[in-house]
Amino acid sequence: MERAGFENVVQLFRGRCVFVWLWQRNGLSHCGVLIRAMFFRVKPSRHYRYLQIARSVRVDGKVRQQIIATLGRMDVLEASGQLERLLRSGLKYCEKIKVLDAHAAGETRPVSISRIGPDLVFGRLWQEMGIGEVIEALCAGRRFGFAVERAIYLTVLHRLFVSGSDRAAERWKESYRIPGAEKIDLHQLYRAMAFLGSPTGEEGALGSPRCVKDLIEEALFDRRRDLFTEVGLVFFDTTSIYFEGQGGASIGQHGHSKDHRPDLRQMIVGIALDSEGRPLCCEMWPGNTADVKTFPQVVARMRSRFRVQSLYVVADRGMVSAETLAAFEAMEPPVHYIVGVRMRRQKEVGGIVLKNKTPWVEITPERKFAKDPAPLKIKEVQVEDRRYVVCLNEEERRKDAHDREAIVASLRDQLRRGDKTLVGNKGYRRFLKTGSGSGFDVDEEQVKNDALYDGVWVLRTDTDLDAETVAHAYKMLWTVEATFRTAKSILETRPIYHKRDETIRGHVFCSYLALILKRELEERMSEKELTWEWAEVIRGLDELQEVEAELHGQRYVLRSQILGDASQALRGAGVAAPPPMRPGK
Repeated sequence: MERAGFENVVQLFRGRCVFVWLWQRNGLSHCGVLIRAMFFRVKPSRHYRYLQIARSVRVDGKVRQQIIATLGRMDVLEASGQLERLLRSGLKYCEKIKVLDAHAAGETRPVSISRIGPDLVFGRLWQEMGIGEVIEALCAGRRFGFAVERAIYLTVLHRLFVSGSDRAAERWKESYRIPGAEKIDLHQLYRAMAFLGSPTGEEGALGSPRCVKDLIEEALFDRRRDLFTEVGLVFFDTTSIYFEGQGGASIGQHGHSKDHRPDLRQMIVGIALDSEGRPLCCEMWPGNTADVKTFPQVVARMRSRFRVQSLYVVADRGMVSAETLAAFEAMEPPVHYIVGVRMRRQKEVGGIVLKNKTPWVEITPERKFAKDPAPLKIKEVQVEDRRYVVCLNEEERRKDAHDREAIVASLRDQLRRGDKTLVGNKGYRRFLKTGSGSGFDVDEEQVKNDALYDGVWVLRTDTDLDAETVAHAYKMLWTVEATFRTAKSILETRPIYHKRDETIRGHVFCSYLALILKRELEERMSEKELTWEWAEVIRGLDELQEVEAELHGQRYVLRSQILGDASQALRGAGVAAPPPMRPGK
């Protein structure tokens, strides 16, 4: 074997070779540069094959392979075992490989195992967004006897990964590395929730007092106020969350349930997002509060809390009434709005707006690929001092027309067989009319009028924004709806088992903080043009573990492989993954 006057030190890590070379020159020892592109190669030569060590070098802008050493003929090296002995002799310089191989062979003694992914990413976001600092400032001067900020952080982290009750969070933390939360007990989690929902003594709105959680929202808003100096749009929507039990002293009430559980007490939760889709605040009211009654008071309170003068509100049709819009216009200064219209219930819309002959303006063409944006056409209609923007999705128009044709065709077939059971069918009922005898006929006029609503939605606004901006702003309201779906399905805020108003408000607010962290991470990953699926982000981070193991009296910490989209989350948060192996304490 050719040695060429140097000593080989070989580092092996999971089958990958990296070489560091030492050579003698004029009696002095020099250390070459670590070259990651160094590798083995086999060189055929007549009847034999030779094993060589090569490296990639750049010469005149081109990559070339440079032979460092020829170790010998492959058949001789394999038969004599020289190559294996050489590599094994280098292992004594490679503690990392020795420990990893021993651990893979089951020769190490596990000391502890902890999941590190959740805190690694969301702990960084929690710190950089200043959430922990805000909570600690509000706790100053209070003698809780435990780290309230750590208890809240634990609950928020649990809500992101597993969700469930606070009782489950207390058990869940035992498998995770969450600095400062190791000794948090269940009763302390309850006290932390009560702290978040405790009244400040100031007057609130709609039966809900001003609470500590409001101070946190306002402090977080002030921290990023430079990003929100010109308030353009605020998106707002509400949902209901039901209780298993009485639902506190006053917040749990019977009302219109969007969860289809009228038998249970509920609360109303509203959430506001800014023009960038970031959660701005959440509001909570008793379960019997109607949306149309809450909206003007919520907007007035929001303007006061965040010291916002110019405010544009975007809301769904179920949130507003004529009285609501009048209240907005009467505010000083007026609150501008973009709201959906109940098309079938307002005669002005069906009789004038939808029958207007103004030509459509195409904003987004028909899509060529599934991931392209949905097609959109718009036109503006003015009725006296009321401004409407009519929007049309051609894909939805074709679907609505096809569905109606199928319903009417089935209805005609059923009428030929008998019409006694047709009135109870909601799909058929709107196209029926009383016939000349005692039976029913298809209402051809209603079928014709129904086509006016195919693929259409109508907006009303008092803004001076152009029609295209109004349409796109309203479509952004779906971001709020997606946020609620996240809160209900991924975070599983519901059902709630707490028995006090304060702990109920704190429980829901922790879901809101979880939404803030989720949105922040998604925004950072998008800025770096990364691709991910949220479920894979959570799975990958949840499975990222560190094992503390002992070998020959020495302790080492070994990191598991990074799975799923955890690497994207680490890059997005700007966090470096721990090394695969490091010495333990």
